[in-house]
Amino acid sequence: MKYNKFSKGTGNLPEESEQVSSIAEQLREYMATDLVRSRIGEVHKLNGNSHEIQSLLEEKLLELGFKSEKRDLFKGCKVPSLRPDFYREVGESGILVEIERGKTIANNMDLLDFWKCHLCAEADFLFLVVPCERMSRNGQVTRAFDRASKRMATFFEPTTNYVNVEAVYLFGY
Repeated sequence: MKYNKFSKGTGNLPEESEQVSSIAEQLREYMATDLVRSRIGEVHKLNGNSHEIQSLLEEKLLELGFKSEKRDLFKGCKVPSLRPDFYREVGESGILVEIERGKTIANNMDLLDFWKCHLCAEADFLFLVVPCERMSRNGQVTRAFDRASKRMATFFEPTTNYVNVEAVYLFGY
């Protein structure tokens, strides 16, 4: 299991940031257990899908206060049908959880998930769960976690490129 955090430091929501970090640590610890790693290993295979990974994490996410596929978070946007895999309110903000598998890098799903968090008026934090590596049919290995890490890091360099997302917690399975 790999883990990375990208943030603006304390940012604009210091109390929420502290709570979100605590929640992220609980999820990280859960994902690092031998049982969960073993179960993920069973479903993270060629032709697997993100729903299988999602179902393995769902019980813990619900226990942590998340709601599955929360609707109406984007009702004020031009694309109101968007939904995260999970959502949880935290203080004046919230956390979107997105769980990816095969299309993380190939179809820019990591960037789409970041964009969803950027658009969402009710969330400033993103938990992005991606494979560390993904094998393709032709034997190529995509290092999705490392590539998503590089891509997410660009949004949190101290420049004028900051967006309104306070932090991204990247979990690699």
